[in-house]
Amino acid sequence: MAYERLPILELKNLCKTYELKGHRAVDALRAVHLELYPGECLGIVGESGSGKSTLARCVTHLERVTSGQIQYRQQDITRLNGNALRQQRKQIQMVFQEPSAIFNPRVKIGAFIREPLINYKIMKSQQTEQEVLRLLERVGLSAATADKYPHELSGGEQQRAVIARAIGVEPDIILFDEATSALDVSIQQQILDLLVELRKETGISSIFISHDLAVVQQVSDRIAVMYQGEVVEVVESSQLANSANHPYTRSLMTSVLSVREMKYKMQKKNEEQEQVQFLQKILSG
Repeated sequence: MAYERLPILELKNLCKTYELKGHRAVDALRAVHLELYPGECLGIVGESGSGKSTLARCVTHLERVTSGQIQYRQQDITRLNGNALRQQRKQIQMVFQEPSAIFNPRVKIGAFIREPLINYKIMKSQQTEQEVLRLLERVGLSAATADKYPHELSGGEQQRAVIARAIGVEPDIILFDEATSALDVSIQQQILDLLVELRKETGISSIFISHDLAVVQQVSDRIAVMYQGEVVEVVESSQLANSANHPYTRSLMTSVLSVREMKYKMQKKNEEQEQVQFLQKILSG
């Protein structure tokens, strides 16, 4: 895929160093350079400890970078703070791995989705009820979900609610940090299909982070491979098998299921579950 437009997000020589006890330093990110283009999904893949999540936390200003630059629409946002940072966070949203950790257990789902609409002054409180229902429908949840508490939802439903909240503020970019890894295979596929559908509808730019190369390949236009804090290779997702040159990328390719194999295994699992349910129904009389 050729990109002639300017990147919506650009990371230039991004470094993040953690100072540990005993005056020991650990480089979590080492001179990372990446571009994200309008409407693109950039996948980031690598094993645990490769720096994927640290990169996401730096982009969303949950961590301060040690050096380097983050540019959003050709503007330097590396050192934002105060109200400027608050407004910037509206444009770059993040969906985390564990949706259950994001909710206040005493707040209903409708209020959870409504909160940023009011805080960012997108609409007045009395106007949000219909918008919440629209967002729930958009991510495949029923209107009744608005009156439920987080513990009444499954893991997949919780993640859908988190996505509804993220897209509600109409950001330019959403980062998905291992957003499906805590879900079982069938629910994971549903969330992936939802992300692909939302991207087609909105044209939103996104960064999809995972340790699973097959999952990343399924949703991404390009894939950045990270190893020990560095981006060792960026390849077109559709050309991964032919274009990947780095030994680490090749090792990842041989250690994961292909998307086709994953779908086949999921289909077999569903068929087995249906057979068990059918037999249980017969035996129960």
